[in-house]
Amino acid sequence: MVMGMARLSDLIENFIKELMEEAGKHYVEIQRNELANVFNCAPSQINYVLETRFTIDKGYIIESKRGGGGYIKIYKASVSNNWINQVIENVGDSISESKAKYYIDALLDHNFITAREASLMKAVMNDKILPFSQEEKNALRAILLKAFLMEVARHK
Repeated sequence: MVMGMARLSDLIENFIKELMEEAGKHYVEIQRNELANVFNCAPSQINYVLETRFTIDKGYIIESKRGGGGYIKIYKASVSNNWINQVIENVGDSISESKAKYYIDALLDHNFITAREASLMKAVMNDKILPFSQEEKNALRAILLKAFLMEVARHK
């Protein structure tokens, strides 16, 4: 059941991103109930995707208007070196593997890095390759991610 939910979330996320690309704009306007009908799911599933996949951390801003003619606008914010600097601050001295991969995906989504670079960065962030305690893994991962982020900012 959980796998199906994760898969549905991926499908909805990709559908919204494709809508943005096809529209050729930095935003897309959707109606939650209509999108729920397309995917034959509850509107709460759409909310879940919006709240977890289209966050400010990932470079998106969501504007919603409730009511009969209600809509949801999803903006792809312009991500800059300021955003990268903010992420560096947020990373601090420790970061989990999943949170590190989350930031790497955001860099990829906003064309700061290539898919190959994202894959290489994720490989280095993997818990399985770091032969340390969890606390040490998170600390080393933070150091490595900040080094990557500083290089990305330098080459932007």
